[in-house]
Amino acid sequence: MKLALRAAACGVALLCAGASVAQTQWPTKPVRLIAPFAPGGPVDIIGRLVGVKLADYLGQQVLIDNHPGAGGNIGTVQAAKSAPDGYTGLVTSSAYVVNPSLYKSAGYDPLRDLIPVAIAATQPNVIVVNAAAVPTGGLKEFIEAAKTRKIAGFATPGSGTTPHLTAEHVLRSLARLDMQPVHFKGAGPAVQGVVGGEPPVGSMAISGPLPFIKSGKLRALAVSSAKRVAALPDVPTLAEIGFPGVEDYTWVGVFFPAGTPDAIVRKLNEAVNRAIRSPDVRARLEQLAFEPVGGTPREFADYVKAEVPKWRKVIEDARIEPTE
Repeated sequence: MKLALRAAACGVALLCAGASVAQTQWPTKPVRLIAPFAPGGPVDIIGRLVGVKLADYLGQQVLIDNHPGAGGNIGTVQAAKSAPDGYTGLVTSSAYVVNPSLYKSAGYDPLRDLIPVAIAATQPNVIVVNAAAVPTGGLKEFIEAAKTRKIAGFATPGSGTTPHLTAEHVLRSLARLDMQPVHFKGAGPAVQGVVGGEPPVGSMAISGPLPFIKSGKLRALAVSSAKRVAALPDVPTLAEIGFPGVEDYTWVGVFFPAGTPDAIVRKLNEAVNRAIRSPDVRARLEQLAFEPVGGTPREFADYVKAEVPKWRKVIEDARIEPTE
């Protein structure tokens, strides 16, 4: 009996040692990051930018796999249900902390189902208009014109995204415009909608519409940051034009399924921090009006924990009914 117990104990020790070796050797094959929004938006842009550096540091290809739909819920649930082996994760936006309050069933628990690895970057939202359809004036002039000229809706990158809630708060709650959100499957399609004039106004994180603002096809009316952004120095903040206290950001972060070994989470966190510290990535982030963030998994987890009730209150104050 003692020999059997000793043999069993040795077997367990060997299994644990094998698991430990497997974790330290990770990754031994490509890593997939599910992006729950369409290409062209901030999640896709940051995911691909950081993913190239992660591949260099991890020694394996990092694939960005777009799975848009349901405001980001479809891809998020898919990532949450993936095996916790370090080979499938999630790169997503602040919709991650908003959707559990915006949907009757988002399909995931933001505090339990995925491990926050690191925030890569953050940026404010911007309210834009089609320059040809709305040729002159700032946000206040647009609001006054919209009260007499029927504009059916405003474009968003998806229900529950922070750009959606920024527009809900400013255009509907504060300005009292009779406009409905037109939800697209990501910032890329939303930007194209406004460029095509259907609808002629929208709210997105800055990176998506920025090239079209620079080319003159879109005009930025206001940004949702505490101060003006370097990429759009002539565009006022919402506070500057009479909407104090509206300070909203879209962040992009990396998550992995609950149960992913701590050693892998630490290695991923170190790789993300190295990526956003690299001079070429920082230069590109600045060019796109993103601010690198980084930090530890614990700091990101604490931030997520604080963001969930914050956005629940925004949704309740805007009287947005949870959707199916």
